Amino acid sequence: MDPFRALSAIALTITLTSPCLAAEVGMREIGVPAPERGRSLAVTVWYPAEAGGQPVLVGDNKAFKGSSALMNAPVAKGRFPLIVMSHGSGGRIQGMSWFATELTKAGFIVAGPNHPGTTSGDSTPADTPKLWERTSDLSAVIDMMTADPSWSDAIDADRIGVVGFSLGGAAAMEIAGARANLEAYARYCDTYEERDCAWYAGGQAYVNDEAVKVDKVDLRKIDRTRFEQSNLDRRIKSAVLIDPGLAQAYDEPSLRKITIPMSFINLGDAGTIPEAVIADRLATLTPKGTYASVAGAVHFSFLPECKEGGAELLKSSGETDPICEDGGNRPRADIHSELAHLVITALGQNHSHSGVR
Repeated sequence: MDPFRALSAIALTITLTSPCLAAEVGMREIGVPAPERGRSLAVTVWYPAEAGGQPVLVGDNKAFKGSSALMNAPVAKGRFPLIVMSHGSGGRIQGMSWFATELTKAGFIVAGPNHPGTTSGDSTPADTPKLWERTSDLSAVIDMMTADPSWSDAIDADRIGVVGFSLGGAAAMEIAGARANLEAYARYCDTYEERDCAWYAGGQAYVNDEAVKVDKVDLRKIDRTRFEQSNLDRRIKSAVLIDPGLAQAYDEPSLRKITIPMSFINLGDAGTIPEAVIADRLATLTPKGTYASVAGAVHFSFLPECKEGGAELLKSSGETDPICEDGGNRPRADIHSELAHLVITALGQNHSHSGVR
């Protein structure tokens, strides 16, 4: 799971820019009703835009580079596929802006929520395994985007996909039809002491941007019925799963029943990809699964490019993971380029009748 949990003190997700940084990508921040949550979700939407709006940098802060967009620009004419997007544990949807920008330039409308309870500054171990809340968030975004005339006129509701990273990849798995097995997940964490399992055992959470002490999570005490339920949303027609979480805990019969294209991508070379997210076997179990890996990358390579001094700033803010290191000699921008190409190619093939640019 990606660890943005210590970044709240330096977070600045949108920066106004000079007109020379204007992009061909529109961006809006909206509220979306979420009945499962009893509150509205903070959702960012990226979309093909016409001229206008305020030039901004989305996801920009002292540690990470942002991506150019035109806030509140008019939506371009036409109908576009919709991609709903789910961030990693302790992450923030604005941190996926570099990725959403590339998808938008390729002709997709992209919308993603900040998931309460697993977002930077608002992240607890107890909320992390509640994937049914994340899938409900994504379904709520689809509900709004396909019903509100502000968006529905620009969306082809027959061409909706999902992209998820890390814990967001697990949410994407489940909204596509995968079901998880609680005992398998608990057994996995009995022996595996890193990443999500370490988070459950760490006794620390982030609430209102402050670190707080909490009880360790006993996975076997989670609501089994809800953890193992189907969260399938049949409006989803394709899925891209980047380093998907819970990789060791999915129910195999549920994977074999998934009928939509599932594009699995791991960050790293063979033999270096953590058990927590390795996805080659998952691809073989899904009838329309494909698998690719990005050499010279690590899990953190999906995060935005770091600014000069970003690594030191993160460390001084309490971050212990090597967020700005990519495990090899490839620049992060190069890794991002390959990853974006893989995803856009997969989505373009899966929506081939759409005329996606």
